[in-house]
Amino acid sequence: MEPRPVSFSQTTLTELMIPSYANFGGKIHGGILLSLIDKVAYACASRHAGTYCVTVSVDAVDFLEPVEVGDLVSLHASVNYVGRTSLVVGIRVVAENVRNRTVRHTNTSYVTMVAKDDDNKPTVVPELVLENEEDARRFLEAIKRRELKEKYRDAFDNARTRLDVPENLDKLADQRCVIGYDTAV
Repeated sequence: MEPRPVSFSQTTLTELMIPSYANFGGKIHGGILLSLIDKVAYACASRHAGTYCVTVSVDAVDFLEPVEVGDLVSLHASVNYVGRTSLVVGIRVVAENVRNRTVRHTNTSYVTMVAKDDDNKPTVVPELVLENEEDARRFLEAIKRRELKEKYRDAFDNARTRLDVPENLDKLADQRCVIGYDTAV
């Protein structure tokens, strides 16, 4: 399997934001943007893998700026990391107001995809050719994000299994909640 450079699968998806995509506040629904993120991640990952890919996780979806009706939204996707059967696609979302010629960075997301074969089993993906220092930085950042995600998952799972609600009720005293059940039981 021949390694493929980052540039081989870079993908841009651009879509006009129409009124039916808006919420009651007149801004574009986050779900619309998530759907577009998933589409461009699939296109980018499938190009690199040369096969069908499925979404495993979506990390770091922070809505930095609202997207307006009439904006042209472009999602720029690149494979940042490859494992044996998985790929991490980095996506930069920008919204362009064509009337006043402003461009705003609205989101950055990282989507982990897994390549599948014809039997729907995970399949090996080509290695990634890092073409410049920026590609190397993104690959290294993906490794670091993965390490931190695993540490967080382990720490949270351990804390959750050891969390004793009656012993920790005092932590709710200054929170914006009301205990609506008998805690003396």
